[in-house]
Amino acid sequence: MRGLHAFETCVEQLATAIRLGVYPRGSTLPPERDLAEMMGVSRATLREAMAALRQAGLVETTRGRGGGTVVTLKPRTPSARAAARISEKKRRDWLDALEYRRIVEPGAAALAASRELDDVRLAQLQQAHDDLVAAAGTPEHRQADSRFHLTIAALTDSPRTIEAVTSVQAVLHEMLLAIPVMPANISHSARQHAALYRAIRAGKPTAARRAMESHCDDTAALLRGLLG
Repeated sequence: MRGLHAFETCVEQLATAIRLGVYPRGSTLPPERDLAEMMGVSRATLREAMAALRQAGLVETTRGRGGGTVVTLKPRTPSARAAARISEKKRRDWLDALEYRRIVEPGAAALAASRELDDVRLAQLQQAHDDLVAAAGTPEHRQADSRFHLTIAALTDSPRTIEAVTSVQAVLHEMLLAIPVMPANISHSARQHAALYRAIRAGKPTAARRAMESHCDDTAALLRGLLG
């Protein structure tokens, strides 16, 4: 957590994590004490942030034995009509985000592949990829896609890299919701994700970088074409 505005930043980070599917609908957030420690804020600040998320309809909290805070946000369905409502300023910002992503994510993939990944980390990577494959053709696919990319970022053990990938994935998530789901693109992305998964698992940084570059380029081409 950075800066003096801990409450606002806490709300932003938790809401982003929920929208990207780090915490999918129906999942329970970590206990208050653990979550406050993870985010580097006081429990009082966390409680205020949770109240804001409840008011926004992102979570629900039940008290007592067996209680907890459960994610209630339903994944949004991509819509072709959304593209017509995008301002020119927003389009320019999105184009910049695509260029930024081309710099950040291939580097993150190469760094992840260069790490000595233990069995726990390899299991996390495999689970993220398995979830992505299983979600194909469902409303949960977009969030599963984000979780796979965020898992790769987490494997770098670099807080700045994780922050950068999270930032670009948040913008990408918004962009992809503005276009319709296309089975051909999902199938193509699945092959790229599989190649990326194999390269990182095998500890091949160059192959991981190239796989991510190809994936970023194809996604950018699709979005530029459909969003103008």
